[in-house]
Amino acid sequence: MQLKLSEQLKLLRRKNGRTQEDLAAALDVTPQAVSRWERGFCCPDMALIPAIANYFGVSIDELFGYKNDRDKKIDAIIERVANFHIDSRGDDEWVDECLGIIRSGLAEFPQNERLLILLAETLSSAGWRRHHEWLYYDEEGCIRHDYDRHRKNIYWSEAVEICENLASTTVDNTIATRAIKTLVLLYRNLGEYEHAVDCAKRMPELKNCREVLLAAAVDGKDESRYIGELLLGLAHKFAEQLVYGLVANARHYESDMPIEKLKFAISMFHTLCDDGNFGQYNGILIELHLYLSRVQWERGCRDDAFASLDEALRHARALDALADGEPHALTAPLVKFVVCPPFTESNAARSLPDDWPWWTNPDYAEVEAQIKSDPRWDAWVDRCRAVRGFAPNSAKETS
Repeated sequence: MQLKLSEQLKLLRRKNGRTQEDLAAALDVTPQAVSRWERGFCCPDMALIPAIANYFGVSIDELFGYKNDRDKKIDAIIERVANFHIDSRGDDEWVDECLGIIRSGLAEFPQNERLLILLAETLSSAGWRRHHEWLYYDEEGCIRHDYDRHRKNIYWSEAVEICENLASTTVDNTIATRAIKTLVLLYRNLGEYEHAVDCAKRMPELKNCREVLLAAAVDGKDESRYIGELLLGLAHKFAEQLVYGLVANARHYESDMPIEKLKFAISMFHTLCDDGNFGQYNGILIELHLYLSRVQWERGCRDDAFASLDEALRHARALDALADGEPHALTAPLVKFVVCPPFTESNAARSLPDDWPWWTNPDYAEVEAQIKSDPRWDAWVDRCRAVRGFAPNSAKETS
């Protein structure tokens, strides 16, 4: 017990950026006493144990290095929140219950970093659902955020405070990264660009990111797998950023340029998965084809728009067919050692009409009214809702 306590005292003190003198002053003991505790020469008086645990914001069990039960309880809290599938929902009915679960967990495990970052991320999501993200295009056509509205978002304000504290105190790189990612987006929405940029600059540049370094760390099949994952990951992120680049200026939509750019983004996945087996990347292809259909309709390419909707449906059925709880390997030469993780639920095809056009900027109300008045829209919706078989690696549908 003495050895574990001495190690934990030293670890917690350094983790919280406290000196022996700081701890001694808080407990009304001498710094020499704290030094003896940390060197394992003696233990604190048992009457001081609750005060020490409270000082570091941990349970008494954690103070003595007993973490198994605590970690299991924290894992269970995190799993309960994960079961709400926040990221895939558009409603806000989960907000109060999820936040209540996390806050109850923090009452039992004060200052636990895993729960704190979960609280911050959940608050960030709650802010989007309850107060929305307010955007407009300025006179130069550039997208801007309505900072005055965003600054009234109490969820975002609390999330920023938590993430700032975690980013500056945690020694866990994963938690620090999650905190900084959240801060960048929220500071942007609040109009605090300097803070957002400062946070972003704290992260490694692209050539030093995890995926690039993993590909450089091994050889043989492992190297091929990591390169395949890197290429697909880069294609996915490139496609998303390309769309954000398009929507960042409304004037981009005054020509056919967005159509060509979206087709290029789609072509990258066909280059990497040239045998038609896209695995989980059917998901991003669904999004791209839905958005492409919106842009094509807007530019008068009505037949092409419905062809893109059919492509979105094809990829949605392919994704649904993979939801069997088994891992699925990609098979094209450049990515043949990449294995997509298993999942058991997918309702991609049926949800397509609700997901259209996926990215909502610029305003698509006029396009929506027009395309949904075309008889082909209802026929497409019927096909999406229908239960049909589909061969995931084939461009052909089967009844």
